[in-house]
Amino acid sequence: MVPLIITVAPVGAELRPEQTPHLPITPAQLGETAARCRTAGASIIHVHCRNDDGSNTSDPARFQAAYDAIRAASDLIVQFTTGGAVGMTPEERAAPLAVRPEMATLTCGTVNFGDEVFENSFPIMRGILAAMERYEVKPELEIFDAGHLVNAKRLVREGLLEFPQHVDFVLGVPGALDASAAHLIDLVRDLPAGCTWSVAAIGRDQLPMAAIAIAMGGHVRVGLEDNIYYAKGRLAANDELVARVARIAAELGRPIASPDQARSTLGLPGGPRRPATPA
Repeated sequence: MVPLIITVAPVGAELRPEQTPHLPITPAQLGETAARCRTAGASIIHVHCRNDDGSNTSDPARFQAAYDAIRAASDLIVQFTTGGAVGMTPEERAAPLAVRPEMATLTCGTVNFGDEVFENSFPIMRGILAAMERYEVKPELEIFDAGHLVNAKRLVREGLLEFPQHVDFVLGVPGALDASAAHLIDLVRDLPAGCTWSVAAIGRDQLPMAAIAIAMGGHVRVGLEDNIYYAKGRLAANDELVARVARIAAELGRPIASPDQARSTLGLPGGPRRPATPA
């Protein structure tokens, strides 16, 4: 089987520092987390940044510091968010792309996000894609609902995107598509030929959906951004969540992808990118 790509999403934008002591806030903590997760089996790290007080930031200088710390500690593929945090402007969300990470996420449609709205209109998506092209950053398409894949196909028709792409199905967000095997099967069936895919499921759905994805030949995202518990009442560390998926994969006979194997699968240049500090 194709080696399993494990993405770790260690921070996110919604989690508060008081909810868990394992949340990496500073660039140095992100570097330490990257090293532990690389050892546990991760291939990709999905990066949100926080200020020292735990608040969200899209400051390119903070993302540069995080990138440098991660790169000093590991050879993981570094994937930045362009989702940022609810309420950030599109310009704020795209600003970290100037650091030139290897990958960044592109959310392919507006979605209810609990009591809030995560806006991703076509003008917003086009603008973020233009910034990705400018800085030569490979997108990961984030699909929260079935219509988001339809939106991605429209972007292809407009000439702004090409298939195949790597697609991450984010399932179980309150207000979006539920996490279920039936929904995942339908989404995978609708993927254009050649696309690779992963599943990021929320809360208690993270583990069962990860197991289903492994068995189906897809890939997996885990981490505190999506789930803070290892078991009921027991808080998790990011590397524990990665290691558990790696153990499940081993039991199912699925090898774990190294970062360079993941680069090959995803069509990225070999070896970690080391961008210059942006002006």
